[in-house]
Amino acid sequence: MWTRSYSATVADLKIEQLWVVRTDVAQWHTWKDDVEYAHLNGTFDNGQTFTFKPRSGPRLQLDLLDVIENQCYSDLTRFLGAKMWGVHEFTQSDNGVEIKTTIKLDGRLAWLWRRLVVQKIVDGLPHQTAKLVERARYLERQG
Repeated sequence: MWTRSYSATVADLKIEQLWVVRTDVAQWHTWKDDVEYAHLNGTFDNGQTFTFKPRSGPRLQLDLLDVIENQCYSDLTRFLGAKMWGVHEFTQSDNGVEIKTTIKLDGRLAWLWRRLVVQKIVDGLPHQTAKLVERARYLERQG
């Protein structure tokens, strides 16, 4: 299994503020540059799905897994011959909140999907994390 992670720590936000932004799937297009649209098919809970349309790709349906409110969740994308998991974690420490995203890829065609899609996702994690923080700060200022 191929795995890559990125993490950043912010001192001025609470986990709950970041969780609200991360789990408001319908608003992802406001802070994720690569999202044309997304919507939740039900509630943000284990076993539910969401539909996601990247700006440069086909519409996808992803599964939500391991959802623990204000802590973590995973999403599962199924490609032909491979599966990709995005693991999203929030951890409180003395220094603030650590935001960590781990991308895992497995399957007989994982090498192909890594080259076509997944490496770009991993390369964009620092920017995406910064935009998540920016959106949470914006919402905090709005009250």
